[in-house]
Amino acid sequence: MIDWGARGTYAAQGAAGRSLPRISMGSVELSDSFLRRIVQLGVDCVDLGCPPLDGLSALKKRIRSFGLDVNSVFLPDMSAAFMGAGEGSGKELEAVERTLRAYGDAGLRLVFQRFEGNNFNHLVTFYESVHRGGYRGSGKSVWLTGSRPPERPEEEMRRARMAYWPHFGRDEPPARAELDAWWGQFCRAFERLVPIAEEYEMRIGVHPADLPLADTPFGTLGFHRVIDAFPSRNVGYLYCCGTRAEAGGLPLVLEEIHNYGRKGRIFMVHFRNIRGSLMTSAAYEEVLLDDGDMNMFKILLELRRVGFDGCLSPDHIFPLEGDPDASADQTRAYQGLAFSIGYMKALLAALATV
Repeated sequence: MIDWGARGTYAAQGAAGRSLPRISMGSVELSDSFLRRIVQLGVDCVDLGCPPLDGLSALKKRIRSFGLDVNSVFLPDMSAAFMGAGEGSGKELEAVERTLRAYGDAGLRLVFQRFEGNNFNHLVTFYESVHRGGYRGSGKSVWLTGSRPPERPEEEMRRARMAYWPHFGRDEPPARAELDAWWGQFCRAFERLVPIAEEYEMRIGVHPADLPLADTPFGTLGFHRVIDAFPSRNVGYLYCCGTRAEAGGLPLVLEEIHNYGRKGRIFMVHFRNIRGSLMTSAAYEEVLLDDGDMNMFKILLELRRVGFDGCLSPDHIFPLEGDPDASADQTRAYQGLAFSIGYMKALLAALATV
């Protein structure tokens, strides 16, 4: 059964007429070739990242011409200077407000915001993990070196989205007072952004801390504080099941989906699998969807129980034999991308039968 929406889009219907999640895909480029490829693979929507404001309407129209919808966008990151309440932080926040209004005027209805300093990734050792047949994933360990991780250049850390806090040492976690100050700046931003989101009937959310080390602002405890501090129904999460499994495996993921999902606060899901966790082994490795500790179908079952009808997005895709170098853009992992989307489509087809 197909349910045509008001804008001409559709969602497949499962048992008892319940809508199934759709699949969205993000990319650093939106060439005609890329858009044709993801349509052929069965993707429904595009996640735009942080697009330039000029030509938003034309970009939406072009994406729709391929039979795709726009699912989400990101606002410009709140910088380390803003999170440290540095000079010019007021102007930075005003610029983000203008961007949010521009997104609203363009008819975009799902936005996410990043905040520098949410991750303590400088405290962790990163390494390349090798799995079945030699495909290469990514490993993270707290204790792999037996000492502090080697210091990495700031530019390298930024390319890998490993922000460090410039107002404390690079080889130590922040103190409680610094965390409280960071939280104050987060609240300062959302106190200005949430009313705009409500005005435009937009949903605004955050991604959990990746890696979810203890006391990270959007880690296991801090993540819930977001909706405690901002109880608006327009505030919620880009729920990354891989990131949250890093904290405690599948049981934690299922519990959190039940908790946040029944409150209607899961707006989108990053769909990926891992082995290990910080809780069980102080380390974990990212793997293909069928090659980790989690049963991904159980995640879909729980999402359906709580009425989730947003988009699932394949995340952290790894190149397989014959793929070009995908280090700069996961969508160049053509075979890995096809595998991930095909696996998700099969899970959704199975979900429709139960």
